[in-house]
Amino acid sequence: KQWYQRRVAITAGDDDDNEPSSVAYRYRKFPLLGPGEPYTLICRSEIDAVTTTANGEEQLMNIKALNEWDLKAGASEWRQKLDTQRGDILTTEMKNNKCKLAKWTVSSILAGSDLLKFGYVTRSMPRSSGESIGHSILGTQQFYPKQFAAQISLDMNNAWGILRVIVDKCMALKDGKYVLYKEPSKGILRIYKVPLNTFEEDNEESDEEEGK
Repeated sequence: KQWYQRRVAITAGDDDDNEPSSVAYRYRKFPLLGPGEPYTLICRSEIDAVTTTANGEEQLMNIKALNEWDLKAGASEWRQKLDTQRGDILTTEMKNNKCKLAKWTVSSILAGSDLLKFGYVTRSMPRSSGESIGHSILGTQQFYPKQFAAQISLDMNNAWGILRVIVDKCMALKDGKYVLYKEPSKGILRIYKVPLNTFEEDNEESDEEEGK
């Protein structure tokens, strides 16, 4: 809790234009073992909230939103089915958004969060659009990150192994600038070498826009 409060205070600073950070950043160190030279991974993770149990124990939490987008005939199915068929709705989300759920789960595990909470969100008025769109949280559901990883068949040992292979490939490359690209809808990663000044113009334009 103290490091969370300190992070918010530092982010806010003395400038009135600065707003407190919406998340707390937590830096963690992991050994990246393998058949070759061992590496140490420094990871910046995010914590969304701190909650307190009935016993007074503080727990770190990540909070994510599952959005209902396919409104049948302009009506929300989640409003009718969430209370009685929550498991079916979550199973459908696992099927349609497996990558997103896996990413959230890995991020929560890397952060050392105690809980991963999902909010089921839908439009307040299904036919609204543009600036008039409002949203309602119909319900929430929380899991222990490692248990949820097992539920979606996410193997962290396999994930660490994939990362180790990528690191070994990158360390074997000559000095330069590279792009790591994943083929859409395929389990293929490609590494492309690009000129050293690639993306620099885009960064300069972004800085100019932020300064306006």
